[in-house]
Amino acid sequence: MSNIIIQKDQLFLEQLEEAIESNQHLTNWEQFHLHYQMKKATMVTEFNELKGLSYLPHMTFLDHQINTVKTVMEDMNGRAILADEVGLGKTIEAGLILKEYMIRGLVKKALLLVPASLVNQWIQELHEKFYIPAASYRKNYRWNDYPIFVTSIDLAKREPHREAILNIDYDLIIVDEAHKLKNHKTVNYSFVRALKKKYCLLLTATPIQNKLIELFNLVTILKPGYLGSYETFTKKYGKIKAEKLQDTYLNKLIQKVMVRNRRKDTLLDEVKRNVHSVWLQFSVEEQKVYEKINDFFHGFSSLSKITFLKELCSSREACYLSLQNSKNEQVKSVNEPLLNDIAALPHHIKAQKLVELIQSFKGEKVIVFTEYRATQYYLQWYLDQHHISSVAFRGGLKKGRKDWIKQLFKNDKQVMIATEAGGEGINLQFCHYIINYDLPWNPMRLEQRIGRIHRFGQKNDVHIYNFAIENTLEEHVMKLLYEKIDIFERVIGKLDKILATLEINNVEDEFMQMVEESQTVGEMQIKMDNFISIVHDMSDEYGEEKHG
Repeated sequence: MSNIIIQKDQLFLEQLEEAIESNQHLTNWEQFHLHYQMKKATMVTEFNELKGLSYLPHMTFLDHQINTVKTVMEDMNGRAILADEVGLGKTIEAGLILKEYMIRGLVKKALLLVPASLVNQWIQELHEKFYIPAASYRKNYRWNDYPIFVTSIDLAKREPHREAILNIDYDLIIVDEAHKLKNHKTVNYSFVRALKKKYCLLLTATPIQNKLIELFNLVTILKPGYLGSYETFTKKYGKIKAEKLQDTYLNKLIQKVMVRNRRKDTLLDEVKRNVHSVWLQFSVEEQKVYEKINDFFHGFSSLSKITFLKELCSSREACYLSLQNSKNEQVKSVNEPLLNDIAALPHHIKAQKLVELIQSFKGEKVIVFTEYRATQYYLQWYLDQHHISSVAFRGGLKKGRKDWIKQLFKNDKQVMIATEAGGEGINLQFCHYIINYDLPWNPMRLEQRIGRIHRFGQKNDVHIYNFAIENTLEEHVMKLLYEKIDIFERVIGKLDKILATLEINNVEDEFMQMVEESQTVGEMQIKMDNFISIVHDMSDEYGEEKHG
């Protein structure tokens, strides 16, 4: 028998202690040896070729995806964190791993835990791309009825489902958006860790954002005890930020359980991003109302004033409804003349430019992102007046309706108008035009928007149009946040690391705090400028370290 290094992990020790305390019968050496040989026979050790590829002639896989599948199955024994950057095909990799294991007879029962809004999308992709018949849970189903179930953690963790699921021996568990399991004190984390599983895949584009303990918690789901005990790990690494990790040994351990492909290292980088800044000017009437809001709310909280100004930059409808529905007595005392002025405004300058731009695309599919539901409704009406077909996509819709809207956009409508919540988790590779009607104050959110179309399967160069109105807040955001950082030319992951180093979880919250603490727009601009300068300098430092 060849030399074997058996690494005792925490789960093994817990089970051994339980067996001793309960006076369970421990098997002899012969039984152990036979069991070991049986397990060894079912383990895949060589991958000169993947059997699944010949079963899927309609699919084209990128080299990094095939290499990931081989690495996970051959080197990681089917327990891994798939941490590719957004749009590189983590779902494709997970689907191919599942297919490969099923063909080899190693997976007969699998459970996929995904966000509720993505259940149908996962099922559709498994059916269409991998010929895997997966099912979502229905009231008349039992959890043993189908070999492959796709559901949400929120459903699975609730009784009576929880008990039934925890009693099933799964061959493979797949968890999408696994970064939501970083906190080991949550019910979701405890539930996933308690699942009986032979293989396990955790999918996340952000396996670690700030503290190393977050990654420790994910690894512990895959291999309990692999990185030592919680106490030992926190004592050694608890105060170290992810970006400052210099421990070569720990890095090597992590590389044995995590695969992270970056866009710059893949063929997908051949699909280019063409970024266009579209500068607009308010009409005379719109500029007057903008200045009135700025003057009327001079004595109010900066946050309230900024909110109304941002809304007016989006649409008269968004600003009108916000003022009308305000419960603030001070706002009510001054809003009647403002409401009259807003109602009298002509069609928004942005809406007019939007129509002009879409018409120039000659029927090509376009996704338009806005921050406000009121603007979404207005744009759908305005586009219809110009004979441009559109569909509205937002958060809060049921899964079936979301899928129907997506198919309607793909097969019939030219434009999808999406709010931030609506755009989360949808794949729209058949579209290569994005118009950011309203710019978010968080570059990460902008990257997520672009990731809806700039992802695996995109065959055309992507065109991104960013609207901004001069002499307004949007001008500051565009010039400071996007043009100065040059966010589109730099790796978005670098910005993520910089923010973690600065202990900033959300750029938007940081900017809103600057707004709240500023007495004037000029003071706010100076604070924003200083912050961006720090980020810009740190970005250059990271670039020098990389090439040094």
